[in-house]
Amino acid sequence: MNDAEAQAASDTTTLGQARPGQRARITRIVAGRQLTRRLLSLGLRIGTELDVIQRRGRGVVIGRAGTRIALGGGVADKVMVTPVPRDHEGC
Repeated sequence: MNDAEAQAASDTTTLGQARPGQRARITRIVAGRQLTRRLLSLGLRIGTELDVIQRRGRGVVIGRAGTRIALGGGVADKVMVTPVPRDHEGC
């Protein structure tokens, strides 16, 4: 593991813990087959970059390619993300 990979691993958190205004990349989905398929159908897969727009209780509203998606806290806690600098274009 190189230094960049080690730093990314240490910055990994759940989507439910991400701050509003933060851009993040999905690194892992810790869920069963049905939830994983549901997230895939919403366009959320490993490597996807998204913007955290709002937190509502434990839930989170994210933005991806001009679309907003609301996820409950239980789902958001199963999506692992790493922060992406705001000047990085990929979303």
